[in-house]
Amino acid sequence: MALQHLTAEGFDEAISAAPLAMVDFWATWCGPCKILSPVVEKLAEEYDGKALVGKVDTDSEMSLAQRFGISAIPTLIFFKNGAELKRSVGVVSEDALKAILEENL
Repeated sequence: MALQHLTAEGFDEAISAAPLAMVDFWATWCGPCKILSPVVEKLAEEYDGKALVGKVDTDSEMSLAQRFGISAIPTLIFFKNGAELKRSVGVVSEDALKAILEENL
């Protein structure tokens, strides 16, 4: 179970169950999101079993977007033991995302 599509219903449970999580807040119409998506999918495969990598569609999960104050997408939020650790807005390199994951595993 690599990439997880998260919804408001199971979000808290999924995040709290994972020692480390990276969640991509995105939308289908977002150009930069489309650029970042293959990187997120690759990291989901690479970190399968080590970290949860998930995506939240901000159009269908507006309550989560509001809860986390998402005002621009893509926004990546990293969680450690259920608590927000770091966030990144915009397209970020694979190496930068890997560095965050590696230093927090």
